Amino acid sequence: MQIKMISGRSFNKVRILYLLLIGFMILLIYEKEAAMKAVIKNILIIVELILIIFLSVVVYFLYQKNNEAVTTMGAGSISTDQYEDIDRKVNENYYELSGKKILLEDGTYGEIWIPVLENVPAFSKEIDRIKTRNGRKYYLDGSDITSLLGVDVSVHQENIDWQKVKESGIDFAMIRLGYRGYGSGEAGLDENYAENIQGAREAGIDAGVYFFSQAITVEEAVEEANLVIESLKGLDINYPVVYDWEIIYDDTARTDNVSVDVLTDCCVAFCETIRNAGYTPMIYQNKRTTIFKLDLNRLTDYDFWLAEYGSEPTYYYDFDMWQYTSTGSVPGIDGDVDLNISFKDYSK
Repeated sequence: MQIKMISGRSFNKVRILYLLLIGFMILLIYEKEAAMKAVIKNILIIVELILIIFLSVVVYFLYQKNNEAVTTMGAGSISTDQYEDIDRKVNENYYELSGKKILLEDGTYGEIWIPVLENVPAFSKEIDRIKTRNGRKYYLDGSDITSLLGVDVSVHQENIDWQKVKESGIDFAMIRLGYRGYGSGEAGLDENYAENIQGAREAGIDAGVYFFSQAITVEEAVEEANLVIESLKGLDINYPVVYDWEIIYDDTARTDNVSVDVLTDCCVAFCETIRNAGYTPMIYQNKRTTIFKLDLNRLTDYDFWLAEYGSEPTYYYDFDMWQYTSTGSVPGIDGDVDLNISFKDYSK
C-alpha cells in the first residue's frame, strides 16, 4: 500500500483553513452569548419594572391605611382642646422675630445672619449723633453734649490722681470691686476698690462698681452679689452695680461650658439681688457674647453696658453705656485706660 505524504505547503493551507474554522466557530459562539445577554438584560428590566409597580402599590395602600389609623386615633383619643394645649406647649419657647437680621463676621463660617428678636428693644439713639473730639466720644443733641464721659479702672491702674482725672473732663468712673478666679473659682476683692471709690467721689466724679464674674451657678452669682453689697457698706456710689461675666479666650476656664440658660440665670440672680439691696443693676458684655451666650428676652429689665471698640457701635439692641476703647489716655492715670460714654445720667 502506498501512502502519499502531504507536502509542507499543503499542510500550511490545511492549518490555515482549520484556524479559520475555529475562528468562525468562536465568532458564532460570541454572537450567541451576546444575544443571550441582551435577552437576559431585557428580562431583568421587565422584572425591575414589575417590582417597582408592585412596591408602589404596596406603599400606596400602607399610606392610606396609616392615614385612616391616624384619623381614627385623633378623633377617638385626642380632643381639639388637647391639640391646642400641645401646640401651645411646643411653641411657647419660640421667640417672635421681627424679620430683620443682624450680620456678623466669623473666621470659620464667614457671614452669619442672626434673626432680630422682636421683644428686645433696638438701640434708641441715633448713630450719626455720636461724635469724636480729641479722641473722646460724645453724643450730641443739636450742639449740646448730652452724654457723659467715663473711665473704668481696677488695681491694674495702680495709684490714680482723681483730681487730675476730674480736671481732664471725666464725669464718672466704673470701679472694679471684686472678681472670681476663672481657674480657682475663689471670689475676692480688688485691693484698691475702696480707695478708688473714695478718691473719685471726693474729686466730684460719679462712681459705680463692677464685679468680674466667673460664676457657673445661680448660687455663685448670688454669692458675688452679696459680696458686693457687703463691701459697699459705708461707701458712696451713685452709678450702677454691674455684672461683668466674661469668656476667657486665652486659657482653659471653669466657665468654658456654661450654657446660655445658666449664664442668663446668673445675670438675673445677680441683678435681682443687687436691686433688692437698693442699687441699680447693670449687665456688661461685648457684642458677640451678648448675641451668642445670653437669652436677651429675659434681660430687658436691666440696663446694659456694651463693650465694642470702634468709631461707632454696631450692636443692634439698646444699651445705656458704651465702652469704646481700651487704649484711652487720661491725665492722672498711668498707661492705657478704658473709655466710656453714658447716655444716661445715673446720678440724678
